[in-house]
Amino acid sequence: MRNDLARGYFAIGADGISKPMNLGNLVRSANAFGASFVFLVGVRQSVRQMKSDTSHAELQVPVYDVPDVAALSLPRGCRLVGVELVDHAVALPSFRHPLQAAYVFGPERGSLSEGMLARCDHVVRIPTRFCVNVAVAGAIVMYDRMVSLGRFAERPVRSGGPPAGPGTPESR
Repeated sequence: MRNDLARGYFAIGADGISKPMNLGNLVRSANAFGASFVFLVGVRQSVRQMKSDTSHAELQVPVYDVPDVAALSLPRGCRLVGVELVDHAVALPSFRHPLQAAYVFGPERGSLSEGMLARCDHVVRIPTRFCVNVAVAGAIVMYDRMVSLGRFAERPVRSGGPPAGPGTPESR
């Protein structure tokens, strides 16, 4: 993957997540996919309590603690994208990601708060039969963003990978 092909930036947020292990996995994935920052709204756990974050993301990516939805402040031009299983949400495969985006996920045994949903510029859903773990959901959204913003060669018509050659990221 070439960093000079990356466009825009993204952040990952959690709204009231209660399980430190899942939150640790989400923050670790955010670090792995290159998130610019992480924000935690109403989260009671410290990033250091997240035993599953073996990448020590808090040393690599800024983590902002936000007491509540009203206090959430994002950079100018950044669009808040809620990830939730609600009727009006756009299916992730049909969603065009904003170049400057902050994705927010709700708690494991609940949903994004009404206040957070009201703040969102967009709401997307992962087209699954039932809700998946928050860390899995985060990884799916980050992967979809990476693929859809053109950081890699288009998929070939036939099975297998693209031929390596001048101009393909795989050849560099």
